Amino acid sequence: METSEARVALVVGVGPGLGEAVARRLVADGYRVAIARRNVDALAELAAELGARAYGIDVGDPESLHEGLAAVERDLGPIHTVCWNVGSGIFGTLEQVDITGLDRALDTNTRGLFLLAKELLPQMAERGDGALIVTGATASTRGKPFTVAFAPGKMAQRGLVQALARTYWPKGVHVALLLVDGQVHIPRPGQPATRPLEELVSPAGYAQAVSFLLGQPRTAWSLELDIRPNVEPW
Repeated sequence: METSEARVALVVGVGPGLGEAVARRLVADGYRVAIARRNVDALAELAAELGARAYGIDVGDPESLHEGLAAVERDLGPIHTVCWNVGSGIFGTLEQVDITGLDRALDTNTRGLFLLAKELLPQMAERGDGALIVTGATASTRGKPFTVAFAPGKMAQRGLVQALARTYWPKGVHVALLLVDGQVHIPRPGQPATRPLEELVSPAGYAQAVSFLLGQPRTAWSLELDIRPNVEPW
């Protein structure tokens, strides 16, 4: 990717599925990559393999988020691209969850993203270039009985992304939502997939979509893309 050698990308919420796939793709695309999750020790092997820098960031803790972003920029330089892959939440019906479940969904999916955007997007706009790609979910568009706490957090996240996209695209900052409408395939050694692979979302395919968005000319802006399996069994 042209000029990406000097660009710093941060992937927040790196696990063995989408986050890891995005980190791998960004390294392949030539970015200098920082990977983050609450438990930084869980990232040691992946960071060593990719030549990435690992950081412990709890997006539900404003101080942890602020210090983590500062550490990335201190070590690698200004953050050009952020892939926000945070999707924490408590699942259950209204009778099964309490207000802490709603608080968790709002804190991790929306409040943390708001704080990150507050810190980074004005700087990106001042430089006239940057990107914030957010992982959404089916619950971003519709609630089900067992997402009574999770869905409000993802719906609020989607609204935030829409507002940010319309604010910052004229300033050269690409803000987009990738709505993952399906179960993600996470290979687990010794464990078969719970469904046929064609019914699952491919992490590599998701990472390819991220790369596509980041490679668009800065005069073309996509607000949302839906990522679905090849078939929809539901």
